[in-house]
Amino acid sequence: MEYVSYEEFKKMDIRVGTIREVKSIPETEKLLCCQIDFNEVDEEGNKKMRQIVSGIHEYYPDFNILIGKQVLYILNLEPRTIKGFESNGMLMAVDGLDGHPVFLVPEVEIGVGSKVR
Repeated sequence: MEYVSYEEFKKMDIRVGTIREVKSIPETEKLLCCQIDFNEVDEEGNKKMRQIVSGIHEYYPDFNILIGKQVLYILNLEPRTIKGFESNGMLMAVDGLDGHPVFLVPEVEIGVGSKVR
C-alpha cells in the first residue's frame, strides 16, 4: 500500500451530488453520461450541471432509476474526454460482494454540493 500524507488527502474535493439526468453513450456498453447537480453556478449566476462519465451502464440497464440519487464524487480531477464526452469528476463506489459497484451515499438526504470532511 502506498501512503499519502494528510496534506495530500486534504487536496481532494469530495462532494455530494444529485444525479439529474442520465443517458447512454452511443457505441459503448459500459458508459453513462450523467448530469450532476453540485449546487454550482456559472459566471452569470445561472445554475449549472457538471457532466461526469461513469462505466456503470452494465449494472444499471434501466439507468433512469439513478435520477435523484445522491452520490459522492471527486470533483477536482483533471477533465478527461472519454468516447468524445468530457468528464469533470469521478463517481465514488466500492465493489460489492457480488462484484457490482455500490455507491457511497449519505445516510440521509443532505444539501447538494456538501463537502466531505
